[in-house]
Formats: sequence, structure tokens, C-alpha cells
Amino acid sequence: MRGLEESVVIVTGAGGGIGTATCKRLGEEGARVAVWDVNAKAAKATASQVKKNGGTAQAFVCDITDFNAVKRAVTKTESAFGPINVLINNAGWDTFRPFLKTDPKLWKKIIDINLRGVLHTHYAVLQNMSKRGSGRVINIASDAARVGSSGESVYAACKAGIIGLSKTLAREHARQGITFNVVCPGPTKTGLLETVLQDAGNPDKLSAAFQRAIPMGRLGQPEDLPGIIVFLASEDAAYITGQGISVSGGLTMNG
Repeated sequence: MRGLEESVVIVTGAGGGIGTATCKRLGEEGARVAVWDVNAKAAKATASQVKKNGGTAQAFVCDITDFNAVKRAVTKTESAFGPINVLINNAGWDTFRPFLKTDPKLWKKIIDINLRGVLHTHYAVLQNMSKRGSGRVINIASDAARVGSSGESVYAACKAGIIGLSKTLAREHARQGITFNVVCPGPTKTGLLETVLQDAGNPDKLSAAFQRAIPMGRLGQPEDLPGIIVFLASEDAAYITGQGISVSGGLTMNG
């Protein structure tokens, strides 16, 4: 895809699942990949996979819930690779629990990771993007934000917030040449989905229910996502902004 060769790309939550798959694809496209994760071992493992495949990557340990840590990680990334061209907000976390069985302590954890952390990364990266007048931001939300998902009320609220944030920033920064788009995965076989299935108490039954509901008859795989993410990061998507795209095997079909 055009425009990714030598571009500097941050991927948050890059230590597994969709994050790792996306980093590997970016490496194949010639990007310089900043692998951000709160787990140092996981980040280093992903960076090693990218380099093993001939790509360029470096691991950066960052807790996105800490604004000062995010600012430091941006500085380190730019020192290592140069100006940031693309930000991919992939980090996320949830637990499966009906709203009335949650509490403010849990709300705070979910909001800090899934919404506040995304605000932190946007604010830290956009400062220089806006000065340069170019950039791509791709936010990984969820179809839970578009159609709801029982047992994921606060998570869905955060992801819906990301969609609203992305559309608003797309308007604010359109004439600076910065685009903002959202990818909404459906049920995808990642560590996060495994956590949700286990918390539900009957993982096999819930997994089978998901598969029956998906027209394509299978859960998503991490490798199903990088194609659209990397496309939106490329020059081929220069005239696309403020959009939300579901990748769900047809589970949700939004016009």
C-alpha cells in the first residue's frame, strides 16, 4: 500500500492478538513500528516477530492510563524513529459482567484503559501531527459500541465514546491533512475475548452462540483485521475520514 514505506507507526496494546498481527503486517509494508504495550515481555516478543520477518520495530513499555508515561513514550519513539506518521490505538480490556453486578472501581479501570488512555495518546501525538499538517489515526473500537453487547455496558460506552471522539477530531483536523477512522471488530479470538468468555461462566456455550450468530460461521481471527487497519493508515485512504468500519463476518451490517 502506498505511503507506508519508512513511515513511523505507533501501535498500542501491541503485545498480542490484533496488535501483534497489525505490527507484523506494518513491518511487511516497510513501516517502522513502535510496539507499545504495558507488558515489556509481550512488547519485545512482538518486536522480535516483526524483525524476524524482515521489518523494523522497537518495543516501548507504556501504560496508556498514565498521561506522563504516554508523553515519555512519544518522546522515546520520536527519538528512535523520527516524527510519528500513524497512531493505531488498539489497547483495550474488559470483563464480562451485567451492569448491576459492576461497581465504580471496575468502571474506573475499564474507562481508564479503554477511553482515558485513548485520550492520552491522541493528545500527546496530535501536538506534532497538527504542526506538520499530516497524519493518520486509526482507533480500534468494537461492534459492542455500535449495537450493544450484554455484559459489556461500560466497555461499550467507552468504545462508543471513541467513535464520537474520532468523528469530532476528523472534523477539527481535516484541513490539516490528518484523518481519523475507526475499525470495529466483532467477536475475535484474542486474549480479551478469552477473558470475556471465561468471565461469562460457560465459555464453550457462549463461543458456540457467537459462531451461530455470525453469517460466515466462525469467530474472527487477529489476522482478519490488519488489512483494513493498514489500508486506513496508507495514502490509499487519504480521502477517508470520520468513518467506522465493522469487521465481524457479517454479524453486524451497518449502512
